[in-house]
Amino acid sequence: MKLPALPFTAVDWSAIPAERHDGEAGFALWRTMQTGNVRVRVVEYSPGYLADHWCDRGHVLYVLAGELESELRDGRRFVLRPGMGYQVSDFGDAAHRSSTRDGATLFIVD
Repeated sequence: MKLPALPFTAVDWSAIPAERHDGEAGFALWRTMQTGNVRVRVVEYSPGYLADHWCDRGHVLYVLAGELESELRDGRRFVLRPGMGYQVSDFGDAAHRSSTRDGATLFIVD
């Protein structure tokens, strides 16, 4: 990832309108800033959320609240709690998808 030229930008994430994305179960609320090819998001997963797709996109992800389960298509599973995260490049490993039993809030750069 290469960040494009941009000025110092302070962000009030609560002022960015949330966009709803339905999962296979539950939903996600995305607050997104896009600069060039770089997307920065605060994402809230509802309780019972399960992504509706397997993802090959690279991410840097940090768990702010709740508990997230990241499942890789090859069967590996990782449980991430506040203060934990992961990073993966585009097509850098087996495709992944997210789920949460009780909900989670994430900070994601991709």
